[in-house]
This record gives sequence, structure tokens and C-alpha cells, in this order.
Amino acid sequence: MVAIQPRLTLQQQEIAADTKTLRSLDWDRSRFDIEFGLRNGTTYNSFLVRGERTALIDSSHAKFRSSWIPALQEMVDPSTIDVLIVSHTEPDHSGLIGDLLELNPEIEVVGSKVAINYLQSQVHRPFNSRAVKSGETLDLGTNPESGIEHRFEFLSAPNLHWPDTIFSFDHGTGVLYTCDAFGLHYCSDEVFDTDPGSIAPDFRYYYDCLMGPNARSVLQALKRMEGLPEITMIATGHGPLLRDHLNLWITDYGDWSRERSKGDRYAAVVYVSQYGFCDRLSQAIARGISKTELPVQLVDLRGTDPQELTALISEATALVLPTPPADRDSDLQANWGTLLAALKAKQAVGLYDAYGGNDEPIDAVANQLRELGHREGFAPLRIRSVPDAAAYQLCEEAGTDLGQLVQRAKTIQAMKSLDGDLDKALGRLSGGLYVVTAQQGEGSELRTGAMVASWVSQASFEPPGLTVAVAKDRAIEALMQVGDRFVLNVLAEENHQPLLRHFLKRFPPGADRFAGVATLEGTAAGGPVLSEALAYLDCQVQQRMECADHWLIYAVVNGGNVADQQASTAVHHRKVGNHY
Repeated sequence: MVAIQPRLTLQQQEIAADTKTLRSLDWDRSRFDIEFGLRNGTTYNSFLVRGERTALIDSSHAKFRSSWIPALQEMVDPSTIDVLIVSHTEPDHSGLIGDLLELNPEIEVVGSKVAINYLQSQVHRPFNSRAVKSGETLDLGTNPESGIEHRFEFLSAPNLHWPDTIFSFDHGTGVLYTCDAFGLHYCSDEVFDTDPGSIAPDFRYYYDCLMGPNARSVLQALKRMEGLPEITMIATGHGPLLRDHLNLWITDYGDWSRERSKGDRYAAVVYVSQYGFCDRLSQAIARGISKTELPVQLVDLRGTDPQELTALISEATALVLPTPPADRDSDLQANWGTLLAALKAKQAVGLYDAYGGNDEPIDAVANQLRELGHREGFAPLRIRSVPDAAAYQLCEEAGTDLGQLVQRAKTIQAMKSLDGDLDKALGRLSGGLYVVTAQQGEGSELRTGAMVASWVSQASFEPPGLTVAVAKDRAIEALMQVGDRFVLNVLAEENHQPLLRHFLKRFPPGADRFAGVATLEGTAAGGPVLSEALAYLDCQVQQRMECADHWLIYAVVNGGNVADQQASTAVHHRKVGNHY
């Protein structure tokens, strides 16, 4: 079998006065950090700004080494670049910094203090550097041809979505460079956001996966942005640059983040930056928690000030902790001690393996917490190999379980809050009984899910389509994004009870939903078909609409079949309308 080479292309374009972008287009990338899929590939954007001096903002993914360096050399002699601004050091943006240092050992690397520290361990060679923080500036001087002065102002933006992130604002053009923030995984030849409708689902999906768990940090960054002069463009690290509908995207970020940050209750998810798989595993857990509308605060144990760490830990409603390195340095040891001292007995605490190669044994840490009187938020998450899709799904589902545990009292209160007559009237809306199944990936990247559904309705004739309402805290929701496939299994009135009892039970994180259930594999593209189902419909998600505590999923039906033409669909009759 001949391996199919992924399609990688480059694009150069002037985007503002004295400013060009060099975009690396990764057309066929299907997953990002394993835990969530991509439907439209992605891009890695870097930028060249010429004043009296020249600055490069970010590099690219190492997979573009053979093409990106020659393309940069066509734009500028690398030895004449004075400054490299590092927005953050995740490899998809910093993968070619070592190559650039080979070409220009004298270049000054400018970034946050944390970024400079990270970079020193990545490139394994000395380099000139300057650490900057909010309010500090970098003056490139005046471009002799345009007469424009390019003076950069920096804004600290930690946890968007790494702890080392900074924004850079060019006062000469009004362009704000944000790297991951405001980005989206969307690959096309369109440099700008000319068609907001086509990119909006990916913009929201990217926010939910990467920025939503950091909603409080997003709000802090938005507040810092308010102090800038007029922003004419947000130059992102992924996807199209935001220029034509800028207010729309900024407003969305603010609205979504305020909604996720309501109230004084939150879960603190602790991680150790640049240690094992701590960063990515913590993001998956945080994403799961955020589905339950419990705000999340990601806390870097390595980079957080001890006083701030004490406040974040002591005020949290629930905690998630990693297994720390056994050979932690003095600063990390001090912060671990600060963390333990700040814990309170009533907090629910969960543990996960950082898989850093030299972790404290997870059982030893769990015993230490029990001795201190802390209750278990979820069973310790044991990561015994390099995390795959199943491991990230385990972490996300554990986070959702923790969020539901903390929110239980709020949920019960909401169930009792509706007006009695209205509650009873809503309960008279009946629906069929169905099981939604979904499956994505193969082998180590296999992810599956299932749920009982009753809020299902045909929505269109041509093409044939239906809608299904999915609660935001359902695990399967992550497998029902735009472009994803799923199967709607119709339950029969005469024999639906066993299937209903099976899929209504509470599954522990990572459990196989189909264990003990007869399924037909390969019958539908979207996932398993239940052998005992009356009928099935093979569906593909076309649109998602946010409806308070549910997502309304509109899907086109690509195929289906009926097992028993004489049987009737099982029907769900409720007495109340404020819970299932």
C-alpha cells in the first residue's frame, strides 16, 4: 500500500502596512493533540513586520521545515531579522525556531518570562533574549518607505491556552497578534474572515475545546485589550485572520466566557507545565468539567505565584491534581507544599497521572489526600501508556462526572424551581425513545459514545433531516460536532426496556457503553447499530444551535432501514417538564 502524503502548502500575503503573513496550510490534518478531531485541517500563521528594524512573529510546525525556511528566505534575508517575538512555545508555533537561530544566532528572542524559560529547554543552545510583560513595549522604529512607526505593546495572556502566552499589539497598524486565542482550525486559501457563516462552527468548536476551560483568563485578556487603541485586525496563529467581522468574534468570546464564569463556584484544575502529558490531560479534564457549566480555572503549579496559588486553591469548590514529579526542584516542591496547605476538607479532589516518566505514585498521593481528610471527586485516573484518544476521553468524562457531582444541589434546585402548572403542562410533551450511538477513529484513536434520547423530530424533507436535543453535559456531545456522524437507533415498544435500562445507567469514565449489548458493526457509517432496534437512521451533523442547557443538533439522514414493519416506536410520557 502506498502511503498518502498529506497536502502541505504555503501562502504569502501582505495584510497591513509593512506587514506580511507566511501561512503554513495543513490541509489534511484530522486530529489536534489526539483528543479532538479536525474537520477542515488547520494553518500555522507567522508574520513579518518591517519598521526601521525587522521583526518576525512566531515560526511554524516542524513538518514545514523543507518549505517554510526557503519561503522565509524569499521574503527576507533571515540574518537581517532583528527580533523574533514568540507568542508562545507550543511546537506547532515554535517548531522552527532552532532553524532560525542557526541562520541568525544574533536575533533577539522576545517573549514572556515563562516562554523564554521553556524555549531554553527546547532549542538546547544559548540565544539572546528579552522577557516582557503587560505594558512593556518594543519599538521597531519608522519604516523609511511608509513613514509608519511600528511600536509593539505586549499584553500578558497566560493560559490562552498555555501559561507562557503573550499578545503583541502594533500601534502602527492596529494589528493584535494573539496566536491561539481567537483562532480556529480551518484551512482555506481565504486569508481573512470574509465568510463568517462558513467558519463560525469551527470558531465555536475551537473556543469550546481550548479557550472555554480558560474562560476566566479569556475575560482577563479581553479587559487588557480594552486599554488598547482601536484594533483593526486580530492576527491569529490558526485559521483565517479576523478583520471583516472583528466585533462579532470579540463579542462572542466575551459572551461565552462570561456565561462560563458566572458565580463564585469553580473547579481548579492543576497541572505542571512542560511535564509529561500534564498540559494536555488537564485540558481534557477541564473541558469535561466545563460541559456542566461549572467554571474552571487552570492553575500551573510551576508558574503560579505562591500567594495567588493559595487563593486559587483555597477558594475552589473542587480540585483536580496531577501526580507531581518525584524529583521536583525546590520551587516546585515549595508550590506543592503550598497547594497541600491550601486544600480544605470539604473540597472534592480528583487525581490524574501526569505520565511524565518520574511521577509520584498516584496511590501514594491519593493516600496522602485521604489522610488529610479530603473526599474523592473521582477515582484516580491511571494513565499507563502514552495517552491516546481513549485516555483523553476518560479524562473528559471524569471531568464531567466531577462537575455534575459539584452541581448536583444546583440541579435539584432547578428541578424544583418551575411553576407547578407550567411544569405539568410541559410534561405533556411526549416523544419517542431512541438510542444515539457514535464512533470515531480506529485502533488507539477509537472513541465511542451512546445516550438515550427522546427529544427527536424530523426537521426537513429534502434533504431528509432531523433534530435531536443533546444536553451539554452528555459525553457523546463531543462526538456530535458539525461534520460528525452518528446513528439514531429507534427502540420498539414491545422490547425496549432492557436497552433503556442499560443506556440509562450511570457509566464510570472510560467505560464501554456497548459491553453486553448486541450490535451490528459496519452497517452504518456513524456508529454501531443496536441489533434489537426497531429501525436505524445513519446521520451526519450539519448545524448546531445552542439552546440554554442543550445543543439542538440538525443532521441530514444518509441512510437507514427498518427491522420490523409491524412494530411501533416506544414512547416516553412524562409528568413533569423540568427534567427527563
